[in-house]
Amino acid sequence: MKYLKLITGLLLVIVMFSGFWSGKSEKEIKEDNRKERTERIKMSNETLQLLYKYAPEAKDMILRSYGYATFSNAGVNFILFSAEGGKGMAHNNRTGINTYMNMASGGVGLGLGVKDFRAIFLFENKNAYDSFVNSGWEANAQADAAAKYKESGGAANAAETVAPGIRLYKLTQSGLALQVTVQGTKYWKDEDLNKN
Repeated sequence: MKYLKLITGLLLVIVMFSGFWSGKSEKEIKEDNRKERTERIKMSNETLQLLYKYAPEAKDMILRSYGYATFSNAGVNFILFSAEGGKGMAHNNRTGINTYMNMASGGVGLGLGVKDFRAIFLFENKNAYDSFVNSGWEANAQADAAAKYKESGGAANAAETVAPGIRLYKLTQSGLALQVTVQGTKYWKDEDLNKN
């Protein structure tokens, strides 16, 4: 846990100061942020289309939810340490407002973590959504769940509850992941991208 906090802290520092040390003007930074927001919307739409391909019933679940969040993740191993970083956005179905977010996780040991995955969170109510977006969220061991396909199949069996009011789909290159593992992952609002 100590190493996870250290790695997460280092990733946060890198993200926070990346614009400061870039030497870019305020106008250039605003344009970069606009482009990044556009890219995240595109990634979110692609992620949803991928989800609908593997679990068509998920479309109705997402439309009925208070909101959803999509994340794309990439990981790196450093001999004994692993670190993963990702980006995404949350969408409020009631207001239509997007909130841009980041994610990071880390661990100790060889070969830890999935190297490339997409995560889709569904929020059942305003409290779950607001808490995730405004306070961030840190997944612990209790957030893991095993999805089991039944003969009836479908999206409801592939999305697992990871916290009260929060369900999660996880996609890998081969489709829906049967093991939903998010422990040791921190999600937080990207302050720069959420500025007007």
